[in-house]
Amino acid sequence: MRDESALPATSYAVLGLLSFGRELSGYELKKWADHSLRFFYWSPALSNIYTELRRLEARGYVEARTVAKDELRNKRQFAITPAGRAALAAWVEGQAPAPLVTKDQLLLKVWAGHIVERERLTELVAAEERVAAETVEAVRYSLRRADRFGYSDLVERFCLRMSEARLAALAELREGLAAGGARGGAGDARAAEDAETAEGAGAGGNAEARSAD
Repeated sequence: MRDESALPATSYAVLGLLSFGRELSGYELKKWADHSLRFFYWSPALSNIYTELRRLEARGYVEARTVAKDELRNKRQFAITPAGRAALAAWVEGQAPAPLVTKDQLLLKVWAGHIVERERLTELVAAEERVAAETVEAVRYSLRRADRFGYSDLVERFCLRMSEARLAALAELREGLAAGGARGGAGDARAAEDAETAEGAGAGGNAEARSAD
């Protein structure tokens, strides 16, 4: 018997989409993921969805039936099986999830940004701030329009709070950079070098004056 733990979490995400009792096509699964899963876990391409469906169908966790799409075409509708529901329940109840690992390229750039001009860092943060604002609006739209299943409403409200917090943090970061923030940018380094040069020149001049006295 194969170990169910070998399934990737994305397989369980697809099982989760099917666990609310509706038959869905691959396209419908993709559309639903774009309005739910992408805010907290996964934004799959349609090819990713079908890869997972094939994996799950091979294990007997989903079953498909062909229905008429229009006069010329058919489509496959997928449903979770009792075995699939049991596997999903076992995964949910199983061991604690892996610790959250944050990989934020913007913050990595700001962290190493003392070697470039502060204005460029401010532009990068502002661009990410606009993306974050769009995400907040997308989550709000989903909350207003999406059907409520299980605890999805609670999860999306959590995602909204997280998205709003990120937006506020980015605004604070941008304002801090614009106001000067921590010193040490490329411009600050040059200014410090100029100050040291001027100080050295002044010290040298004072020494010469003392020698002349």
